[in-house]
Amino acid sequence: MSTLLPRLRAVFRLGPSRPEAAPVKLRQGRIYILPTKSGLAFAGMLAIMLIVSINYSISLGYAFTFLLGGVGTASALCAFCNLFQLSIRYGKAEPAFPGGNVVFHLLIENPDSRRRPALRLIGNDNQGETSFDLPPNTCSEILLALPAQRRGVLPIGRTVIETRWPLGLIRAWSVLIPNMEALVFPTPEIGSPPPDRFPSDRPADLGSLCPGNEDFAGLRAFRDTDSPRRVAWKVYARDGKMMTKEFSASASGELLFNWYDLPAWLPEEARLSRIATWLLLARQAEERYALWLPACEFPATRGEAHLRRCLGALARHETGQEKR
Repeated sequence: MSTLLPRLRAVFRLGPSRPEAAPVKLRQGRIYILPTKSGLAFAGMLAIMLIVSINYSISLGYAFTFLLGGVGTASALCAFCNLFQLSIRYGKAEPAFPGGNVVFHLLIENPDSRRRPALRLIGNDNQGETSFDLPPNTCSEILLALPAQRRGVLPIGRTVIETRWPLGLIRAWSVLIPNMEALVFPTPEIGSPPPDRFPSDRPADLGSLCPGNEDFAGLRAFRDTDSPRRVAWKVYARDGKMMTKEFSASASGELLFNWYDLPAWLPEEARLSRIATWLLLARQAEERYALWLPACEFPATRGEAHLRRCLGALARHETGQEKR
């Protein structure tokens, strides 16, 4: 039984099966109507009233039964008309870090001269919900926040727009799958060690040294986070001491965050988290920096747009990409 119910829901799932292009217009065939729990109770009450009126020939009972039945029918029509002819277009999607919320912007247009009250936008699997009204002849920007659970690309998924206006007896809804996706950046590493050329006592002072390799600057004691490529193996063979080579930055003082300079034993997700932390530090210090990943490279520059591009590349990084 536990596996049968999800299968039945999948078989009878209404709406599109793949992302659709904008604009999405809610026409007659896309709007579904069913009674709510209150509506079922209301229908049951009408049935009892009708049976009692028939058994006892109560004329006033007939009048109330058909009057209330007409109210229920009008409620269904009002709920349908509250969604009919709405037009939905897609806006931007705001990225987030795991544990936060990505925010999708949808533009919903009401082409009529009447207000559309008591609407709700519900995210995939009820993960997010927004209630709103639409003024007449306007296009409103509606925000839908969904939880960012793990790094990667998060599509908005199946989204429901519904209403139970005016009496809550009828639920009218439509299902859409907007062609929208947001990025979930890697979680910044807590207590992340500074890069090799960051002064350990001044992690925000990024301009003094950077991971260049133009000029040999000297040796320092080996740290567990150092790349084996930087180890002075000749010194180790001669004296038995683990030392790490340091190289001074180029004249431009630019920083280079190189995927392959990280320790080989560090897992991919941990590498992404560490690089994300370094990117945020570099942005905070307003330094120029470049990023080299297995699948792409970003030349050195600074600014918020550059940070978003680099973090976006980390979010889109596919596991195992380094080995391809």
